[in-house]
Amino acid sequence: MPDFDDLLAANRDYAEHFNLSGFDGIAHAGVAMVTCMDSRIDPLRMIGLEPGDAKILRNPGGRVTDQALVALVLGVNLLKVKRVLVVEHTRCAMASSTEDELKARVGDVAGTDASWMTLGAIVDQENTVRADVMRIRSHPLISDDIAVGGFIYDVDTGLLNPVA
Repeated sequence: MPDFDDLLAANRDYAEHFNLSGFDGIAHAGVAMVTCMDSRIDPLRMIGLEPGDAKILRNPGGRVTDQALVALVLGVNLLKVKRVLVVEHTRCAMASSTEDELKARVGDVAGTDASWMTLGAIVDQENTVRADVMRIRSHPLISDDIAVGGFIYDVDTGLLNPVA
């Protein structure tokens, strides 16, 4: 698979220094984060954690989707998660275009109609973060003793700004 040679070489180097063998899969810092797939975000380092400390759930826009909720239910009930961060970010592509504009851009690049697909454009980030935090807090399988906070990460400063 020549398209992946550079990545496989980097993986072999990584494996030479791998220290998570036998890890139990528990979130050792008791943290889960739902955030965007944007490559400017380094979820663990932004909050001072390391591999093994937290469950990281990523998707376009950092939304609390049905699948993210499933992961959070498992995290809080089986994997010792006690705190959940919902983190959107500044200059997010999902928050800088309308749903129709995103569909048109995807369709243009793909060369086929994308109007049938829901992409999840974000109209108002702060309200979206608040709604996603409430979605977690009100879930019947996530107890009230789980701390849930909503934030917007500034990709230019590295700071998390509390929203909810």
